[in-house]
Amino acid sequence: MIGLGTQDSLSQAEDFVADYGTESFTMLWDESFQSWQALGISSQPAAVMFAADGTPITGWIGPFPEDEVLQLAADSPAS
Repeated sequence: MIGLGTQDSLSQAEDFVADYGTESFTMLWDESFQSWQALGISSQPAAVMFAADGTPITGWIGPFPEDEVLQLAADSPAS
């Protein structure tokens, strides 16, 4: 999992990481919003799930269902 921050400021993104304990995955910062535009993300929360080869599987705007994510991960072939 990779988190991708683009809103607010880098210091606010760092506060988010500290507040929500996201140390278990990498957080990236993109002040340009180009990454969100490329992924079709228009608001947060949002998520995009990729196959091991980098192909997008699906995405969600708003909260995403944990059970669906786990099932997709289980069904997705490993590379």
